Amino acid sequence: MASPAQHGSTSATALSNRIWTVPNVLSALRCLGVPLFLYWTLVTEQDGRAILLLMAAGVSDYLDGKIARTYGQFTRLGQLLDPLADRLYILATLLALVARDGLPLWWALGLISRDLFLGLFFFPLRRKGYGPPPVHFLGKAATFNLLYAFPMLLAALPDRDDLLSTVFRPLGWAFATWGSTLYWYAGILYAVQCVGLLRDRPVRDRPVPTPEGPSPA
Repeated sequence: MASPAQHGSTSATALSNRIWTVPNVLSALRCLGVPLFLYWTLVTEQDGRAILLLMAAGVSDYLDGKIARTYGQFTRLGQLLDPLADRLYILATLLALVARDGLPLWWALGLISRDLFLGLFFFPLRRKGYGPPPVHFLGKAATFNLLYAFPMLLAALPDRDDLLSTVFRPLGWAFATWGSTLYWYAGILYAVQCVGLLRDRPVRDRPVPTPEGPSPA
């Protein structure tokens, strides 16, 4: 579920402690779909079903943010679930593509290393009293590009030479290139922001502010 800061709202839309909201349910369902996606891509190789599931995950990612904005259903749980679901799908799809020779290993490691790099800031921020950072639009834009790229790359695996793969292969690589670039760019801006916060005085129970820079998505 998207947070208020994701959409440029710095006015203090409060995060509630509610659990059972529509955006939270959508994010949880996205997380539950990850094992099924891996089963279809790595065990049974039912790529059509896996692609449809991946597309459904992308649609639900948009819907939970839309519903949260429309009805003000911003929650602390959603602030954690939404980026978790995004990362799980990115990791699962990278694993499937590398295993099926649809993506170079070095490319996948480059995306994974971005999240590992940002993870280095988690405990220092917690020690200073900062909570988990909200999702920002730039990181979400990177995620959307990757979620557009992955179904196309799955449909255009190297062992396929039909019309669909011929059309999707260049489009998939274009989205993957742009999404990966944005993914790292958002990560670098977030790291700069975190360094600035760590130089600030300690606070307690305060979320990372994001009026200008993005946080990971």
